[in-house]
This record gives sequence, C-alpha cells and structure tokens, in this order.
Amino acid sequence: MTTDRRTFILCDNQEITRLGMISLIASIYPECRCLEASDRSALIRHLENYPDAIVVIDYALSDIGRPENLIVIMRRFEKADWIVFSSDLSTGFIRCLGSEPQLGIVLKDCDLTEISAALCGAMKREGFHCSQIDGFIRSGIRETCVAQLTPAETEILVMIAQGLSVKQIASKRISSVHTIVTHKKNIFRKLDVNTVYEATRYALRAGLVELSDYYI
Repeated sequence: MTTDRRTFILCDNQEITRLGMISLIASIYPECRCLEASDRSALIRHLENYPDAIVVIDYALSDIGRPENLIVIMRRFEKADWIVFSSDLSTGFIRCLGSEPQLGIVLKDCDLTEISAALCGAMKREGFHCSQIDGFIRSGIRETCVAQLTPAETEILVMIAQGLSVKQIASKRISSVHTIVTHKKNIFRKLDVNTVYEATRYALRAGLVELSDYYI
C-alpha cells in the first residue's frame, strides 16, 4: 500500500468544516478516500475495516467523552494516525494527549498552511501541532521540568539529549561517573521516563534543546 492512498475518517459533526476538510484532502491527496463517522460507534466500525486510517476528529463535538477514552481507542488501533481538529480544547485535554506521538492537534481557526501541514504530518506518521498548541505544550512542560529538576539535573538532561555519554558528561562537569549515573536515575524518576530516547523527547518538548542539537 502506498502511503498517499490511505483512508481518511472524518468524525466532525460541524458540516461546514467537515465539507471543507473533505475538499482540502481531495486537493492534496486525490487518490485517498474519505469516510464519515457521526459518532464513536461509526468511527470504530470504520477503523475495524481500515485500521491504518488517518482519523480527523472534532473531539469537542464528539461523543468520545473523557480524554482517556480517546487514548483507549488509539491504543486499540495503533496503526492509525490521528488529527484532533477542534475550535475549543481544554488545557486538561492538551496536557493529557499533547505528547502522544500518533496524534496531531490543530485548531479550526488556524490558517490553511497549518491545517495542510497536519494532514501531511499524519500521512508521514508524524504528529503535527499548530503553533498555538505547540507553544502551550512547550511552556507547560518547561514549567514542569523546571519545578521538578534541580539546575544540575537540568544541565545533565540537556547533555543527555545532545547525545553525550555518562563518561563524557562526567568529564565536562568534572564529576565521577557514579555521580552522573545517580543524577541520571533521579532525572528519569522525576520525569517518569525509562530510556534516553524518552528523556530526549521530553527535553525537546520542553524547549531545552533544539532539534538540530539532537543527533542520537
């Protein structure tokens, strides 16, 4: 299956934006089909037939309920990619789902460039957040990071994200390897991550390092 022929499932009960999205998808991916789902049951039926679909959902107008319910569906259909396309999203929703790798978030008042970027990101299996959502997520994660980590731990997290080994970090900080290993364990525990990749992703989201610094 070629990636530009994936099925789109539109779960948006606002007719004007649903029709507009269908038109936009047709202009970018004319080979793709668009299916419509008016509620959660219809969405799941379509996903059972097309488990690798791209779902565009207005969460605020859906009958999904709590953010955790959407996560359950996403876990069930792990091959699918998701775009939340809504006018109004709670801060709780953004904090809960903002870091999900298979989910992009774009607001309905975004310009065409960002909406198109969200579609292209989903097609490439890369979650895309519009600038407004991305800024909110970064600021929230940065605040959490600053609150949880000591200055020394923050500095070490940055070096981990830049690809330095424990020995290299110890050398730069004129510390023992044992001390750096202890700091690393504390960082992972505080951020609730288990791998260098997860820690690096956290640092990127928090804006502690730029993507160009990440070369692992």
